[in-house]
Amino acid sequence: MNQPASGPRALHEKPLASANGYAMAALGALLVLLPVASFFGAPLVGGAIGILLRFAVMLGGVFVLVGLYMLQPNEAAILTLFGEYTGTDRSEGLRWANPLLVKRRISLRRRNLNVPTLKVNDKRGNPVEIGAVVVWRVQDTAQAVFSVDDFETYVRMQAEAALRHVATQFAYDEGEDLAASEPTLREGAGAMQALKVELQERFAAAGVQVEEAKLSHLAYAPEIAQVMLRRQQAEAIISARQKIVHGAVSMVEAALRGLSEKQIVDLDDERKAAMVSNLLVVLCSDKDTQPIVNAGTLYA
Repeated sequence: MNQPASGPRALHEKPLASANGYAMAALGALLVLLPVASFFGAPLVGGAIGILLRFAVMLGGVFVLVGLYMLQPNEAAILTLFGEYTGTDRSEGLRWANPLLVKRRISLRRRNLNVPTLKVNDKRGNPVEIGAVVVWRVQDTAQAVFSVDDFETYVRMQAEAALRHVATQFAYDEGEDLAASEPTLREGAGAMQALKVELQERFAAAGVQVEEAKLSHLAYAPEIAQVMLRRQQAEAIISARQKIVHGAVSMVEAALRGLSEKQIVDLDDERKAAMVSNLLVVLCSDKDTQPIVNAGTLYA
């Protein structure tokens, strides 16, 4: 009976303690120079045996020197022995490890990823253009190197997929079909938080940590941009008119109450209606009104 194939083994970073590179460099140089110096001094062993001994000591010195490597700040070295992962060295400066170990350097610095502008449909189905900037860094070096084929390509492709998925979960702007508290793409904060969570879930397999994620571009697609702009303008005009009317009614109410309380003039219902009409026209008009002096009366 055939057994199902198992998935790839998950490797996690384990520390590796390397030796001080300066001390090992001095030891290696000493082993190389000592046999050379012995030719000009009193040789301890002569003949063929002495030559072989000197040659072996020199080879030992070269072997020690080959194990030297250097790491910059925020840089690590992944060490493998005959294809087996042995550990990760995060020490800085000149270090030494077994020369048989293969050393692969990997940067631990923060990196910027500019996700190109994508054309997707938002929650309402409207086509929008959206882009993002992601700040990320390698957290687990073993996962980054051994869990995926190329972690930089993996991050780039998964970032595009995450941005496309998040954009479909939010509407571009507020509307009557949405709750007042529901976040939108234009509001930004909710969408950016969701994008960061989505990215972290996708990057976890590659040992990558998301430091920051922000939208860098957001706009309606060109084919509906003009229509949506007119819609936004209409909504803005309606909202402004509602505020103007509300303020005008409050001002008229205050004027009538003031006239009545101070007994400046006694107005009947018909005159109050005429006054209200005139005040609303003046207060709600979007053009300058022209004053007209009425010499007659409402009852003439």
